[in-house]
Amino acid sequence: MARKSKGRAISGWLVVDKPAGVTSTAVVGKVRWALDAQKAGHAGTLDPAATGVLAIALGEATKTVPFVTDANKCYRFLVRWGAATDTDDAEGRVIDSRDLRPTDAQIETALAAFRGQIEQVPPQYSAVKVEGERAYDIARAGEAMDLVARPLWVERLDLVARPDADHAEFEMVCGKGGYVRAIARDLGQALGCLGHVAWLRRVWSGPFRADAGLSLDQIDAMARTPDLDAHLLPLEIGLAELTELPLSPEGAVRLKNGNPGRVLSSRAAPGETAWASFEGKPVAVGVYMGGELHPSRVFNL
Repeated sequence: MARKSKGRAISGWLVVDKPAGVTSTAVVGKVRWALDAQKAGHAGTLDPAATGVLAIALGEATKTVPFVTDANKCYRFLVRWGAATDTDDAEGRVIDSRDLRPTDAQIETALAAFRGQIEQVPPQYSAVKVEGERAYDIARAGEAMDLVARPLWVERLDLVARPDADHAEFEMVCGKGGYVRAIARDLGQALGCLGHVAWLRRVWSGPFRADAGLSLDQIDAMARTPDLDAHLLPLEIGLAELTELPLSPEGAVRLKNGNPGRVLSSRAAPGETAWASFEGKPVAVGVYMGGELHPSRVFNL
């Protein structure tokens, strides 16, 4: 006999404004406890030192996490010129320094090479896997790695403030898999002055915004009460980037059983990933083909 999962079978999203000094995994654990939820996960890791939006998926909403992590994200960050660190942020050890400081005009000129489709080498201290091991574990053991460059779409990267000669504040909108620390590192190298991230904040991620998120103190204060439940967002928020297709009653039954189901709309293109709903509730995500949705994920709501 299968063991019954502990906690409530609740589904939806809770948006957290993560503080510095705590891991994304710890935030997931806090939210899961506070809501007494059976299952929880997050849509996109934030470094412990970073702040900002961390969207927590609960229950069946965890099936929509890939569609949020694939969406664009917006970051605000401050770069400290004149020093490179082994972690590419202020938490690391300074490994090189320069007296040179760039002008605003030099920064603006250098930014052009960091927009559009670029290739980015992840930081040594990152979660990428190298022969089955996390890069940060290898780096902590004192080993240097030749990490492979990865493609990154940078929709926007702007200089937004210059507090003083040693610092510059930027805002960036990018696609999946971007490392802000690598942007700071590579921009400092391109300018010849070196640089690292002094602070970093994720302003928004897909449909979720930091300014709409709860603090950990607020979550503690409302834990295990209906007040916290009231902040849950519906599962379909995580499907905002996909086309919604309404189902016929027969199509809904077929999809719930894992079979292709006929939809009542052809707004999606053949081969497009979309989601299907019946009477306003999400039923499945899949590929639209010939008037039917072929399911890849079915929601048990």
